Amino acid sequence: MRWILFLIACFCLAPDPDAVAARVGFDCSSCHREGMNAAELAARFRGSGNCVVCHRGYGRIFDHAMGQRSGEKHFVQRTYARFDSGFWNKNCDSCHVQRCADCHGETKITKPSVAACQRCHKGYYTGWDYSGRAPREENFRYQRGIVVNGETFLKMLPDVHYSAGMTCGACHSMKSLTEGKKTSKSCRDCHTPDLKILEHRIPAHLQRMECYACHSAWAPQEYGTFFLRFRDRRMKDSFELTPGANPEYLRSSYLKRQDAPPLGINAAGRVSPIRPMFIAYYTDIMTARNNGPENTLLAAEWRTYFPHTVQRGTVPCEGCHDNPTRFLFEPESRRIYNLEKDGMGLTSFWLRKGQRVSNGSFMDAARYLRMSNKSPAYTKAYIEKWKNFLNRVENSSRP
Repeated sequence: MRWILFLIACFCLAPDPDAVAARVGFDCSSCHREGMNAAELAARFRGSGNCVVCHRGYGRIFDHAMGQRSGEKHFVQRTYARFDSGFWNKNCDSCHVQRCADCHGETKITKPSVAACQRCHKGYYTGWDYSGRAPREENFRYQRGIVVNGETFLKMLPDVHYSAGMTCGACHSMKSLTEGKKTSKSCRDCHTPDLKILEHRIPAHLQRMECYACHSAWAPQEYGTFFLRFRDRRMKDSFELTPGANPEYLRSSYLKRQDAPPLGINAAGRVSPIRPMFIAYYTDIMTARNNGPENTLLAAEWRTYFPHTVQRGTVPCEGCHDNPTRFLFEPESRRIYNLEKDGMGLTSFWLRKGQRVSNGSFMDAARYLRMSNKSPAYTKAYIEKWKNFLNRVENSSRP
C-alpha cells in the first residue's frame, strides 16, 4: 500500500516540463531531440553547443590554449610557414579541442579519463610521461612493443600520482582550464616539505627551485626535430620513417633521450626543467636533390615545463652541482655530437649559443658557478647524503 501511495505522489508531484523550462530558461528538447541523447547532440556542435546552458562559463575553455593553440600557430608562422604557407593545416591541425564531446565522450558523457587526455597529450608532449610512456624513434625498426591508439612507446617509470590512481583532473580542474591556467594546484597545496630530509633543509632549494626540478625522475627529450617535405611522394619509401599526418611530409629527429632533463629558469625566477620546443629543421627533398639546402635551422627554442614523472627520491648532488651540460654549459671535452660537422647550424644542443628559452631563460654563468662551488657546507651535506643512501631513504614529503 505504501508503494502505491508513493507512486501516486510521484506522479502527482512530477514537475511540469513547462514549469521547468520557465525556471531554467530552456526545455528538454534543448538536449533531447530527434531521438538523440545529450552526448550525441553535443557531438554535432563545434564549441560548447548547448552544454553551457547548464555548465555555465565552461565555454571559455575554447578561448584558451586547448581550443586556440595560438602559441603553436605563432611558432609555425615564423618557422615552417616561411617555406610552406599550408604547413599548419597539413601537420598540426588535428589535435585541439573543438567541442565538449572531444573530451567527454561521443555517445556516453563521462569525466575525462587519463586515456582520454592522452589521445592528444601524447608522444613528445606532456601526458604520456605521466603513465610511464616515452616516444620511440621514428624509424620503422623501433616500432615494436605495446601499441596504444596505433602508436608504440618505450615503457618507463610512471609518475607516483598515476600509480596512486589520480586522474589528470585531480590537478587540472575545469575551473582552472576555463580561466586559461595550466593547473589548479601546486605541489605544496598537498605536500609539506619534511625538514628531516637533507635537501629540504637547504633554503635555496625551497626558495629558488620548483619541486619538480628535483623530483622529476626522467623526461622525454627531442633534439633536432626534422620535417622532410616530399614533392614526389614516391621518394618517401626509401626513408623508412613512420607516416605522419600529411602524405607530403615525414617527421624525424636527430636524437631522443629519456633521462633527467636540463634545467633553466622559469618566468617566476625559479629553477625548472626545460626542453627543446623545438630545435626545428626543414628540408625540401626535391630542392636538396638538386644541390639545394638541407636541414635548414628555423628555430632553436626551449621551454620551461613540468615533466609528469614525479618520484619521491631525487637526483644525487652531482646531478646538478658541477654538472655543466645540464645547464647548457657543455664543455668541448665532454662533447659527443659534433653538430657543426653535420651541418646542423649549432655547436652543441647543450650549449646555449644560438638558442633561447621562450618562456624563461637559461641560468646565467655567475649563478651556475656560485651553485657549483664546493664549499665546506656543500661537502658536509654531500657526506650526509651518501650516509642516507647507505642506510635508508625516507619519504620526501608529508601528504
